[in-house]
Amino acid sequence: MRYYNKLILKDGRECVIRNTTSTDAYNVLVAFNRMQTETDYLLRYPEENDMTVKDEVLYITQKEQSARNLQLCALVDDQIVGLASCNALGNFLKIQHRVELGICVEKKYWHLGIGKALLEACIKASQQASYQQMELEVVASNKQAIRLYKKMGFKEYGRNQRGFITKQGNEQALILMILDLR
Repeated sequence: MRYYNKLILKDGRECVIRNTTSTDAYNVLVAFNRMQTETDYLLRYPEENDMTVKDEVLYITQKEQSARNLQLCALVDDQIVGLASCNALGNFLKIQHRVELGICVEKKYWHLGIGKALLEACIKASQQASYQQMELEVVASNKQAIRLYKKMGFKEYGRNQRGFITKQGNEQALILMILDLR
């Protein structure tokens, strides 16, 4: 899936949303590790990310060559400040209509419209790829993200009360959300 768009953020700066490319691999890793240190809302901690630049190049190349999977980056002043991915749940006939969404934005760029722009791009690209259903999990205390997802039409369909357990031993409920793309 291919995507490219420029937008003006709420603070007046320009942001480019585009597919990641293999030449972005190092910067994607650096940005993702930075974002993981800023919030407890993401799946893993930075020290759990064992991908090398070579691994990231392979991962991005697979996305670039895929008609049904996508990785996007948001750039401000040529720096990656946000990432999003859309991944097929699988190729089996019974689930080929489903796509899973993941988004992260660097904390100092929150509230500027980047998350919404990434989400809109993922929805559009997923519809073009003939997906019928987009799914995600979000930490229940991440009220800002939940508001955005609901605003974009996502509906809650379940909860995993012990979805995450942090390093400190705190339990975090995960909300399971779904969007009809038809």
